[in-house]
Amino acid sequence: MLEKKPYPLELIYVPIKRAKTLDQQKVLTLAEDILKNGQTTPIQIRADNKRFVLIEGLHRLEAIRALGGDTIEAYLVRPRLH
Repeated sequence: MLEKKPYPLELIYVPIKRAKTLDQQKVLTLAEDILKNGQTTPIQIRADNKRFVLIEGLHRLEAIRALGGDTIEAYLVRPRLH
């Protein structure tokens, strides 16, 4: 079972392909919701040497950054084996 834990924002890398899908309006809407209700859904990341790679949750990640957060709740998932 996955364990939800806080991870430092500065250690989370967003792949360029994923970053291109960013919608600023969605980030603002999520930031407002996080201010009211807190972060209700963790993002998903995977370990990559000394950092973590974002798998799911770009808009939540950017909303937390916009709010000045230092950490974000995340699930650490294992990479798929091909």
